[in-house]
Amino acid sequence: MRIVLVEDNENLGRYTLKTLEDEGYAVDWKKRGESAEQSVRNNPPDLLILDRMLPGKDGVAVCKALRAADVNIPILMLTALGEIEDRVEGLDSGADDYLVKPFEMEELLARVRALLRRPPERVHEILTVRDVSLSLADRTITKGNASISLTLKEFAILEYLMRNVDQVLSRAQILEHCWEFDYNPFSNIVDVYIRQLRKKIDDDHESYIKTVRGAGYRLAR
Repeated sequence: MRIVLVEDNENLGRYTLKTLEDEGYAVDWKKRGESAEQSVRNNPPDLLILDRMLPGKDGVAVCKALRAADVNIPILMLTALGEIEDRVEGLDSGADDYLVKPFEMEELLARVRALLRRPPERVHEILTVRDVSLSLADRTITKGNASISLTLKEFAILEYLMRNVDQVLSRAQILEHCWEFDYNPFSNIVDVYIRQLRKKIDDDHESYIKTVRGAGYRLAR
């Protein structure tokens, strides 16, 4: 799953980025409200973690603008302001949850998991394509009656393919969704992971993950 993190504090931003990436999330770190808002409008992530106090356009203004534009992704707002009226203003601006600084990373991760579990129409408990099933609740994969062990990145790629079954996804789209935006676009890393996925789901003849020449990959229903 992909998260946009908006935090202008260099140390906290780096620490939060590493913590989230270690949990298997693809994270795009922004430091200004304006660039974050444009990025989310153009390509909505699965979750936005938004600092309230930002240079330029602050978190409350960004949140209001996104909700006004019908961007309905979960938003977790971070702030050093702990007064009740500040929390109310953040929630009234359209945030789904509110975390006061300083906070423990375990609490941040718990809130991230909770937000990504809802609403149910956005995050299904189980994705199934033919005889392959992917459980988001416990991050397990089965093919028929056999369990399959995947790395965090393999899981992220397969989840993205299953959410877009029968659609052609370019290498750039897969990179953008499953890695950071600044990942080298000329790398063959996507092809390497697709080969690994095919081996693990016994797809030697590409009956599941199809190669679309010059375009990308498609998971066939």
